[in-house]
Amino acid sequence: MADHHLDATALNCPEPIILTRKTLDRLKPGETLLVLATDPGAVLDFQAFCRITGNELLEMEEEEGLFRFRIRKAAVTE
Repeated sequence: MADHHLDATALNCPEPIILTRKTLDRLKPGETLLVLATDPGAVLDFQAFCRITGNELLEMEEEEGLFRFRIRKAAVTE
């Protein structure tokens, strides 16, 4: 379960990350965001994004080409 959802399906790098960052900027610290993506490169992109920004990648799943990333917004993002 997530507080907010973002559909980034059919988008290619770097669009899912850009939209995720813009969405996270509007969230309160501790809130969660579920991102749906179809770009296989998103797996490494979201891992790096969370590591760099301090947001927490809570869950990462793939089913039939649909990737789900659940992210918790950090107290402070870069």
